[in-house]
Amino acid sequence: MFLDDLLTERAQRRRASHRMGLVLVALLACIVMVGGLATKSRAETAVPTVAETTSVTEPAGYVRPNDMGTGALLFPSREPGYFVEAPRLSTDVAIDVSGPVIRTRVTQRFLNPSKGWVEGTYVFPLPEDSAVDTLKMQIGERFIAGEIKPREEARQVYEQAKAEGKKAALLEQQRPNIFTNQVANIGPGETIVVQIEYQSATKQSDGLYSLRFPMVVAPRYNPAPVVQTVDIDRASGYAVSDPVPDRDKITPPVLDPKTNAKVNPVTLTVTLGAGFPLGEVKSAFHEVNVETVDPATRRITLKAESVPADKDFELTWRAEAGKSPYAGLFRETVDGKTYLMAFVTPPVGTESPVKPKREIVFVIDNSGSMSGPSIEQARDSLALAISRLSPEDRFNVIRFDDTMTVHFPQLVAATPDNRENAIAFVRSLTAEGGTEMLPALQAALRTQGPVAAGALRQVVFLTDGAIGNEEQLFTEISAHRGDARVFTVGIGSAPNTYFMTKAAEVGRGTFTLIGSESQVAERMGALFQKLEQPAMTDIAATFDGAAAGDITPNPMPDLYRGEPVTLTAELASAAPTGKLQITGRAGDQPWRVEMDIAKASDGSGIAKLWARRKIDDLEASAYALPDPAVLDKKIETVALAHHLVSRVTSLVAVDITPSRPAGAPITSTDVPLNLPAGWDFGKVYGEPGSTGTVPMQKAMALPAPVIEMAEAVASKMQAAPTARAASLLAEQSAEVALPQTATLADRHILMGLMLIAFAIMVGAGYAFLRDDLARYIGANRTGGRA
Repeated sequence: MFLDDLLTERAQRRRASHRMGLVLVALLACIVMVGGLATKSRAETAVPTVAETTSVTEPAGYVRPNDMGTGALLFPSREPGYFVEAPRLSTDVAIDVSGPVIRTRVTQRFLNPSKGWVEGTYVFPLPEDSAVDTLKMQIGERFIAGEIKPREEARQVYEQAKAEGKKAALLEQQRPNIFTNQVANIGPGETIVVQIEYQSATKQSDGLYSLRFPMVVAPRYNPAPVVQTVDIDRASGYAVSDPVPDRDKITPPVLDPKTNAKVNPVTLTVTLGAGFPLGEVKSAFHEVNVETVDPATRRITLKAESVPADKDFELTWRAEAGKSPYAGLFRETVDGKTYLMAFVTPPVGTESPVKPKREIVFVIDNSGSMSGPSIEQARDSLALAISRLSPEDRFNVIRFDDTMTVHFPQLVAATPDNRENAIAFVRSLTAEGGTEMLPALQAALRTQGPVAAGALRQVVFLTDGAIGNEEQLFTEISAHRGDARVFTVGIGSAPNTYFMTKAAEVGRGTFTLIGSESQVAERMGALFQKLEQPAMTDIAATFDGAAAGDITPNPMPDLYRGEPVTLTAELASAAPTGKLQITGRAGDQPWRVEMDIAKASDGSGIAKLWARRKIDDLEASAYALPDPAVLDKKIETVALAHHLVSRVTSLVAVDITPSRPAGAPITSTDVPLNLPAGWDFGKVYGEPGSTGTVPMQKAMALPAPVIEMAEAVASKMQAAPTARAASLLAEQSAEVALPQTATLADRHILMGLMLIAFAIMVGAGYAFLRDDLARYIGANRTGGRA
């Protein structure tokens, strides 16, 4: 009897635990679904459906695939079987270089080719250090200036204006190098002009000056959300963690270049005022005309009238022989404060003559996004790096896609045999699969053993950085770098420079960019010089005879051969005096320079650059600040004071006059992007005729039947990249009653259904176990062992 009671009590506990688990999963699912339904309800309240405003036979503003005379990107509408054309975009770029400061104006023209009212969303890149401070919307002859506001407040202003039928534009930062521009209430056949301006700084290394204007956001690999089991008071529940919570914001539709003409034409002009006599000026990836204005000024235009937005524009220049400045100090006074910008290049010869022993871990990305020229550039770069190793060096090679291989069991001596073995391994690599970067980085930082006495550990990462979970990588580098230095090598026509630059900064290394095969030898050679020499360390900047200022970056990074010390500072005085002192060490050799503040040259835009870098410093302090609200408030204060877009602030422009007639429907669509030049669409998104799943996206960590159900539903909600694909989608959509607008609300509902299905499966599993236990107890009773 005692055993019967015990078994009964345990069964009751299991049933209670089972019920609690189901309740938790169901509650989570309901929350997700209610959020989706609430979002959907708000959208449908603000935007009447076609059925409410038009005849049933011919929904106004919508088209069928067979109506299209030319190829166009079509999005599912609210009316089954009908679609809406995506807005078309053209961009004009004007770049003015004044010494070390760059001012860029980007004019985006949104054309609505459809017969209805649309809201267009354009995901576009900017340099990762850009200080975006201006948004203007042109309507006819009128310009409406955007206002800087806290992010949520700006979003509310925009949504209200959209609901009221007013034209509005909203500029938001999704990453420091990814922005979205939403434009509401573009009328049939109408063009809306939106102008953005930002401040940035020239790059300098080994006497080569450069600027880069990115033109396309490359598709990002976003690791799937993970469903985890959690135990609360002996009850099982489930939690979903997402390493890329904003994946919807950074995943625009991308056109297959095999079946679509390239879109989003760009015109570009650069006025280059270097501030010193110019030598060679060239563009690496676009053919340009270079007009000499005077010895220090050039005007650069594209040879073609316009180019498709499918690869970054890069311009480089050098000073005339013997005329390159090694130091500069600029100042700007704004609102009673002085802002300084200084750069100093340590003289050649300050490096230590002693070459340290090195331990180098090479990590190469061979995922699908690296197919084509990118993998060739990466293989050539890595083979060249391995061939340069000395016999006293130790090394290893790690390759990754959605799997990973560590070539040698541990670090090995760079003997000729080991180098040849590793080069053969690298030459055999092909590009395919997803970009699971985190495990490879963990292997490089955690599994290669302790650093040998007197050795310098270096991790060299070759990738295009096409990921959405950057923060996971930064956290890993910060937590497990130890004494190692992380060097990043960006590969391809549109690399994720934010990830590459920040990873190198957190890893106290450098970032090298290789955009074509012709750059491999030159730029890897420059990287070798950095790898083979110790960094200049202990760099500090102070003021002598002047009030202390707020200096950025803080702390100052280490430097490598040919790199200048570059800093900005804010001083409370409008007329400061004294000197700026910069000190550092190269091995055992100290180095020092002084700059007289009173002799600084006048500059413009320096305050914006200081504010941008101050925000970067604050973002970096997130690892040390436990309260995110405190960090966000500090960033907001700086951004609002200097009228800058940031993670917590946005620019919004609203026309006061409603233009969309009351009751007229509006459809939200994304502006399509080109696939970056050299990428293989099939390696990234799957071959034509596939089920609609994306190879770059890992499957969600759920049971297979649930995943299959989700994929079957999701495949019927995909945006169609061509008229033919839209026709196929229309046929599929007729099979089931599903909402056709691919919104975040629908995704929330889908996730809720998936979680409920998961709960049902778990419940069924518990039921089977309970029945098995009952049968087992009954059998034992029959056998007389009770």
